[in-house]
Amino acid sequence: MEGGGGTLPEILKEESQSEYVLPTSLEASGLKKSSWGFLLPGIAGGTLVAVYAVATPFITPALRKICLPFVPATTKQIENVLKMLQSRRGPLVDIGSGDGRIVIAAAKEGFTAVGYELNPWLVWYSRYRAWREGVQHLAKFYISDLWKVTFSQYSNVVIFGVPQMMPQLEKKLELELEGDARVIACRFPFPHWTPDQVTGEGIDTVWTYDMSTVRGSEKRP
Repeated sequence: MEGGGGTLPEILKEESQSEYVLPTSLEASGLKKSSWGFLLPGIAGGTLVAVYAVATPFITPALRKICLPFVPATTKQIENVLKMLQSRRGPLVDIGSGDGRIVIAAAKEGFTAVGYELNPWLVWYSRYRAWREGVQHLAKFYISDLWKVTFSQYSNVVIFGVPQMMPQLEKKLELELEGDARVIACRFPFPHWTPDQVTGEGIDTVWTYDMSTVRGSEKRP
């Protein structure tokens, strides 16, 4: 991968050329020890700052009233989602896209796919993965709170939710989605909708809801 800091061989070459020269006097030896005395605390402090910077986006969602924790999709879950997308067309969105697995898998199947994720580190990693897999033109990722996004433009919606959020999300999608849209819920079903299809077992189960069926059920006496 290209970057502003040069290639890995160049960096290694620069490091090899700047190796420490053994001190030829006690004064030089003392200077080296003094340098390490400043260097080691600096490294330790920098490491703590880096850990805090990386961990904060993962920890803060847990402090929210309703959080969407990052639990990577299994290979079987991805297969089940793709199975429910067979013969489908139109743009796809993954709500809480994590490390981008679903979006990238859908893009490989020809979907224009978008992932919304609150964790910026996961969004940046997802973009890198899409580039590495060669689908960056079809797979896009955005840092956003799902409650602030309108999903009316999507024909296919994938959600790895938690039970606490499903009733509220059910209402939001019902208001925003078109009649030909399909919603695929992973791990947890929606509380009031009746699924059109169910596939998989255990944590790999996915529930498929067609909005035409959802709205048709509501109109029945």
